[in-house]
Amino acid sequence: MTLNKQWTIDDVAPQNGRRVIITGANSGIGYHAAAALARNGAEVVLACRDEQRGADALGRLQREIPDARLQFERLDLASLASVRSFCERELARRLPLDILINNAGVMAPRRRVETADGFELQFGTNVLGHFALTGMLLPALELAAKASSERPRVVTVASIAHKTGRLYFNDLQSTRRYGPMTAYRQSKLANLMFAFELSRRLRAARSRVMSVATHPGVADTNLFRADHFAASPTVRSVLSVLIKTLLNSEQTGSLPTLYAATADDVVDSGYYGPLGLFEMRGEVVGPAKVAARASNEHDARQLWQACESLTGIAFG
Repeated sequence: MTLNKQWTIDDVAPQNGRRVIITGANSGIGYHAAAALARNGAEVVLACRDEQRGADALGRLQREIPDARLQFERLDLASLASVRSFCERELARRLPLDILINNAGVMAPRRRVETADGFELQFGTNVLGHFALTGMLLPALELAAKASSERPRVVTVASIAHKTGRLYFNDLQSTRRYGPMTAYRQSKLANLMFAFELSRRLRAARSRVMSVATHPGVADTNLFRADHFAASPTVRSVLSVLIKTLLNSEQTGSLPTLYAATADDVVDSGYYGPLGLFEMRGEVVGPAKVAARASNEHDARQLWQACESLTGIAFG
C-alpha cells in the first residue's frame, strides 16, 4: 500500500481471527468502522454507553452482515466505575485483543457538564475515559502480541481541532472558565498527545503493541447533530447538510480510522487523516499534519501524570 492514494473500504485487509473493540460504535464513524471490520471477518465488540442504541446498532449490523461475529457491551466512558466494570468483564474472558479503537467522543456542550467522577464532560470522556480503558485493557493487547505475528494496535481518534487546542494544566477541568469549543479542542489535543506518549512508552518497554492516531476530517456525525452541541437546532441541521454535501459522510469519515487500524504501512506514532481540502475531506488517506504543541514531549509526560492521578490508573 502506498500512502497518499485513494483508499476505500474495499482496501481493508481480511481480519479473520482478529478481535476488535470500538468505543461509540452505535453510530457515525464507529458504526461504519465496525461494519467494515466485521464484514472482513473480525469479531467486533460494540462498546457503547446507551443500551438501547447499542442494541439497535447490533441489530442493524446483524441484518446487514448475517455471518458477522458481533457483540454489544455497555461502556460509559464518563464513569470510571463503568470503564472498570467493562474491562473486568473483558479480561475475564482471557481473549487476545488485536485492535482497540478509542473512537467515542463528546463535542462542545453549551454548558459545563460533569462526569460521574466530577470531571468536565469532554475531558473526562474523550481523554480520561479512554486513558483508563487503554490502561486496563493493555494485558489483553499484550496477549494478542504473543499470540499473533500481527502487531496489536491502539487507534485513538483525534481531530484537526487539535491544531488550535491548548492544554490548560492549571484548569484541565475548565472550572475557572468554560468555553465549549475551547474544552473540545483541549480534549482532542490531549487525545493526540496521549497516542504519541503511549507509543513512546510502549517502545521503551519493548512491547509489540502499536499506538497510532487518526482523524476523520470533518464528517457528518452525531457530534454535530447532538442536542447538547453548542448551536441551535436550525444551525445543526444546516451544518449536517453542508458537511455531508461538501465534506465527508459518516462512511467516508471512517476511512482514516480503518486505515490506521488495518493498513500494512502504518507506523508507530503515526497520525493519519484525509488529505483533501485542508485535511477536511476525501478518500485520499495519508499522514496528517501535527501541531507543534502535540509533539511537546514534556507536556505529554505532564498530561500523562495528570491522567494517572485523576483516574488512579497506572499502565503496567
